Amino acid sequence: MIKQLKLKDYILIDELEANFHSGLNVITGETGAGKSILISAIDIAFSPRVSKDVIKNGAEKAIIELVIENNRHNLKTLFEENGIDDFGSEIVLSKEITQNGVRTRLNGTLINQEFLKQIKSLFLDIHSQHQTYVFMQPKHHITLLDNYAKDVYGSKLEEYKTLYKKYTDTKNLLEQARDSADNTESQIEFLKFQVSEIEEAEIQSSTEDDELNNELEVLANAEKLKELTGQSYWAINGDDGSILEALGKIKQSISKASGMDSKLEDLEQRLIDVVENLHDLASELRDYSQNLDNDTERLNEIQERLYLLDKLKRKYGGTLEEVLKTHEKLAEELSGIEFSSQNIELLEKEVEGIHSELIELSSQISENRKNYAKVLSVYIQEKLEKLELPKARFEISVTNKELGCDGADNVEFLISTNVSEDLRPLAKVASGGEISRVMLAIKSIFAQSDDIDTVIFDEIDTGISGKASQSVAEEIKELAKYHQILIITHQPIIASKADKHFYVRKSQSDETKVEVYVLTGDNKIKALAELAGGEINEQSMEFAKSLIEA
Repeated sequence: MIKQLKLKDYILIDELEANFHSGLNVITGETGAGKSILISAIDIAFSPRVSKDVIKNGAEKAIIELVIENNRHNLKTLFEENGIDDFGSEIVLSKEITQNGVRTRLNGTLINQEFLKQIKSLFLDIHSQHQTYVFMQPKHHITLLDNYAKDVYGSKLEEYKTLYKKYTDTKNLLEQARDSADNTESQIEFLKFQVSEIEEAEIQSSTEDDELNNELEVLANAEKLKELTGQSYWAINGDDGSILEALGKIKQSISKASGMDSKLEDLEQRLIDVVENLHDLASELRDYSQNLDNDTERLNEIQERLYLLDKLKRKYGGTLEEVLKTHEKLAEELSGIEFSSQNIELLEKEVEGIHSELIELSSQISENRKNYAKVLSVYIQEKLEKLELPKARFEISVTNKELGCDGADNVEFLISTNVSEDLRPLAKVASGGEISRVMLAIKSIFAQSDDIDTVIFDEIDTGISGKASQSVAEEIKELAKYHQILIITHQPIIASKADKHFYVRKSQSDETKVEVYVLTGDNKIKALAELAGGEINEQSMEFAKSLIEA
């Protein structure tokens, strides 16, 4: 339940702290005093989008803070998954609204809109004019019925919804397979041609063209390479005046010198290593020069191969790596088409099988819905009788439709408030007072079956008076046994049932301010008297006292 509301620089309020009761909390005040400010602040605290207009004139920001007492829901895992501190049964929801944006925190941690929606669904149900509109729309009636009977067929409905998603996913795969199978033969043949053209080239690697170009460069310069490497060989290891001949003489001198001074042995060894390396180098140059041929045939082969690879690069990518990637993509596309053609029959059988399961499940759900629609219709009609609509008839209509995400049923609430009228859609109920009582009856029934902590009624008493007011007051008081109730009312009979009575007053001096007071004792009686007679006099005071004592 909502334990406490704190406001700072919010609309016409400088600073406010309101502590709510677990039962029935009534808010009264003169017309235009700002009674809805408290309700709107609670609603805004749970809302993802907020207008900057709620910031009090002259202030930099508005702050709304709710302290929520949680005794119904296990939120430990949810908090852990979202990195939120667990304060036990107490939850602090705060919202800071500035000109630049809105920040919402739960127990001090910033939260996103989706998480805020989850929290609101657990703790708050606001019944305003907008909510009345929602309740009256047929598209919401199936959800209301299903929520009421969730303990009976809720698991079967979840099974159906899971299976229905599989059904739609499989149908989409089938459509894709059929679309692929509709490709013309020429398109398939063209794909086959492209794949074959690349495969027949037998590309060795993504760098084959670089390797071939290097080999081509060698073959094109074979004579010059032979000449240069041959000259180099003779310079190192020729008969007269070669490098090795000169080094041989130097080695003899160093060898004699090292015999005289052992310090030269290291130099002698290094010279020996140089000579051996030059011998190896000379041998490799000789072999290279002798084996290098002007292979015209190989030269032609390479040129033809490079021409083929260049052709593939022009068609399928600027590099051989891109050509190979294109081949993989084309092969997958071709395989997909061929697989789709083979897979259509299997998918058709799977869709047919799932459809049969859905028909069976939806039939069971429909039977449950029709049974509980009758039960619920009776309950709501009984509530309407208690709310001074004795001639009202209420029926929840369940009719067949094509399979959808929620089954094969259309659900609509029908009502007749006069004996002479046939049942009509709830949205066509004309009287404001009738709408209020019908909504209260529906809300009372559904609220007893849900886990919502706090239910807010924003002027549910519109259009009612007299005996109907007494009935509405008793119904709201009964509902307060199951949920915390916050209600704005103009009816003294309803206000008299309050466990806690808040009075809203607007004052205007240098600036307009809204202040909220908790009424007790004589102040409460005076407020009821004012509601009853418009002014405080002996008669209205006596009436107010009688309401308190009743």
